[in-house]
Amino acid sequence: MISGAPASGKGTQCELITQKYGLVHVAAGDLLRAEVAAGSENGRRAKQFMEKGQLVPDEIVVMMVKERLLRPDAHKNGWLLDGYPRSSSQATALKEFGFEPDLFILLDVAEDTLVERVVGRRLDPVTGKIYHLKYSPPETEEIAARLTQRFDDTEEKVKLRLCTHHQNVEAVLSMYKDITVKVNGNLSKNDVFAKIDSVLDELLEQRKAGSGYLEANKA
Repeated sequence: MISGAPASGKGTQCELITQKYGLVHVAAGDLLRAEVAAGSENGRRAKQFMEKGQLVPDEIVVMMVKERLLRPDAHKNGWLLDGYPRSSSQATALKEFGFEPDLFILLDVAEDTLVERVVGRRLDPVTGKIYHLKYSPPETEEIAARLTQRFDDTEEKVKLRLCTHHQNVEAVLSMYKDITVKVNGNLSKNDVFAKIDSVLDELLEQRKAGSGYLEANKA
């Protein structure tokens, strides 16, 4: 499992992890949209809530995640749960279904850095590419002139999102404290991945040797 605040670089790290280790990447939000689009039973139930602007109940999302994790590819290759569970009830439900992670990665980024990353983000509506005014500026004046900002990428709204994220993380951390590894997400994406990679490598070695969890890396 991996957890990180908005703009912590979680999406990038998920890509790097799945590329190297071949894990099945499971993001609850993507799963929800795919189920709705496919018109599955869970998708139809979820759509009823989404159309009313309501949150999809835990039991529907948990069933979606459960069914995805039971598929042969996830069983064979292992899985990476992205930003889920977000509450102790979700974590408890997963445990009851027999899904327990070997590792809980927590990307730790300073709040000022997160706010700066989010507020500086811009979208090119033509290409769909994401830019950052400071860290990844547009290549030309023409592109710069057409960039847009997400309505919730303001300082006020990102601080509210961060507050919600921190509450969610605190709720689930107690469930996974014995397997939690905090990674400094203020570093470059390659340095962050190098830390995660070393922990995953060690986990694989310890599993081969039958020596249990990552005692040296516990947060």
